[in-house]
Amino acid sequence: MPHPLDAAAVRTWCALALQALGRERERIDAINVYPVADGDTGTNLYLTVESAARAVEAAFDGHGASGTAPGLADAVGAMAHGALIGARGNSGTILAQLLRGMAEILGDGADGDGRTDGAADGGHGAATALKRALRRAAESTYEAVAHPVEGTVLTVATVAARAAERADGSPAAVARAAYEGARTALEATPGQLAVLGRAGVVDAGGCGLVALLGALAGALSGEVPTAAIAVRPDAPVPAAGDCPAADGDAAGRGGPHGDGDPDGPAFEVIYLLEADDAAVARLRARLDGLGDSLVVVGGDGLWNVHVHVDDAGAAVEAGIEAGRPYRIRITHFGAADGGRTARRREPEPAARAVVAVVPGDGLAGLCAEAGATAVTVRPGEPPASGELVQAIRQAHAREVMLLPNDPELRHTAAAAAEQARTEGVRVALIPTRAAVQGIAALAVHEPARSFDEDVVAMTAAAGATRYAELAVAERQSWTMAGVCQAGDVLGLIDGDVAVIGSDLAGTATTVLDRMLSAGGEMVTLVLGAEFPDSLAERLERHVRERYLAVDTVVYEGGQRGAPLLIGVE
Repeated sequence: MPHPLDAAAVRTWCALALQALGRERERIDAINVYPVADGDTGTNLYLTVESAARAVEAAFDGHGASGTAPGLADAVGAMAHGALIGARGNSGTILAQLLRGMAEILGDGADGDGRTDGAADGGHGAATALKRALRRAAESTYEAVAHPVEGTVLTVATVAARAAERADGSPAAVARAAYEGARTALEATPGQLAVLGRAGVVDAGGCGLVALLGALAGALSGEVPTAAIAVRPDAPVPAAGDCPAADGDAAGRGGPHGDGDPDGPAFEVIYLLEADDAAVARLRARLDGLGDSLVVVGGDGLWNVHVHVDDAGAAVEAGIEAGRPYRIRITHFGAADGGRTARRREPEPAARAVVAVVPGDGLAGLCAEAGATAVTVRPGEPPASGELVQAIRQAHAREVMLLPNDPELRHTAAAAAEQARTEGVRVALIPTRAAVQGIAALAVHEPARSFDEDVVAMTAAAGATRYAELAVAERQSWTMAGVCQAGDVLGLIDGDVAVIGSDLAGTATTVLDRMLSAGGEMVTLVLGAEFPDSLAERLERHVRERYLAVDTVVYEGGQRGAPLLIGVE
């Protein structure tokens, strides 16, 4: 039975898309030959959709407190935003732009009951809106890619949108037509892009889009497509150079997936960027001159930037000139036989590694210095389990210590650990509830010990560390320490508000005194992005003068949302 195009359908779409990409992930990774055969397109698409799904669930949770459901505009907006901030690789980045394009139309066309106009009169208006959304999605992906190339996910999206426009009936019929059109377009990609034809495979990103559209059709019709995606169809192998492209130099410059050239750029650089439209326009031109596979998606002040370059530092510096880049990820494609190759060289697995979730770039650098793999997060943007699994894989070790450093990530980290164990990695989940506990655990980590002894030592160090943080109240609220007003400085000890103050200095001092009243030998101060250095020195002096046997160590954490993190051991 067909379902209306509403917020509930978007929620179901996300769930079905995750299931479909979960089934197809390894097959999509295996055929990933364009632009570089790094075997991660399926994984990147899965992680991108997982981030989108989490954002939609958060939208439902936010409305649940008031007893209402989110509207369609809220749901599709959350899906697009979640994909944007969680986009991985160029396929994931393009997918985020595709969802943003759909949200532009479906969000504008949503009525008061959370459905598209016409959803209550047989779905004709909703079907028209979905057609327009798919068309806008395809158009927006071309706008985001510096040098579009046909025979990729861009082509698949365009053919799907055209097929949807020819469909009659309900939104379910439109979605089904788009899905069938995408399958047909996907089968033709080896004949359009030479590197695919030579490998005898279809485009990996296009495979992911077929799975996504199949999930949409299933969400609206109630009948989930079960046919496997044909990844190696019989297709004529084109001669070298027979690659039609959207502009004259696209085949050489690289399109949405790069250029497939083993002598191509050495690094993939991805980051989120806070910047205005004019600055992003200048950034596009700058990055286009530095490398290829340039994709910039987003809007309204938040962008996701992806590019392949030889000079990763220059790509990041360009982002700094344009605005504020964060969540910066740099991947080296590897080198072999004296020259660059498309596939990363796989080193011998390390015996043991540490993966830690941290709230700031400074702590990420501290983890890197200690040999740990860091997953950097921002307030309100927790990592998905797939992101943690990917970090465990990138650690490339037989044994991994996973430090979630947040009680809210307990279940997410447990799911990631369980998934990694199915892949043959021995994972120990160290129950760290704060970044300072993670620092303490990392300090006693010793790979030369037996696995179990190391787990016990790290767990004991974390458990022996009391933690606190300062935060600024956003609104009037009841707390364990009384009623706070907007702008008050809150001192949280072991997760509960214990102090309400009017300034950072006084609140921090009171929190330190309360924690040290129970004893301690070491104080760790992790400074937020805007915490004054002079205040840090004042706190150090306070501890030194009042608690003679207590040492203090200070780190530049760079975290936002919490001006100061405190640990007492």
